[in-house]
Amino acid sequence: MPCRVVVCRDCCCGSPKVTGVDHAAQTARLRAEVPVRISDCLDVCEQANVIVVQPSAAGRTAGARPVWLGLVNDPDATEDIITWVCAGGPGVAPRPDILDLYAFTPPRPRADS
Repeated sequence: MPCRVVVCRDCCCGSPKVTGVDHAAQTARLRAEVPVRISDCLDVCEQANVIVVQPSAAGRTAGARPVWLGLVNDPDATEDIITWVCAGGPGVAPRPDILDLYAFTPPRPRADS
């Protein structure tokens, strides 16, 4: 199974709240090149637009974990993500240095008491 890209498109991501971004074009561009799944809110709205790159089976075997990228509001960043995923993504291909600027650690889910 290849890498998969999860694109948040709910309350903040993909909405007019993030101005100056053609969200539909970003999603279409990703879909034209890589496997994409659209997600409801990933609960990191302060990082909108959020894209999560999930490793392939080979990447998981190599120990890779999903990579969360936030503030992906520039078409060049979208292209960098596509290039990385097409090269194999997490655990298979080194993450381009420029994507380090977008990477963040998501908050841990809260346990309901």
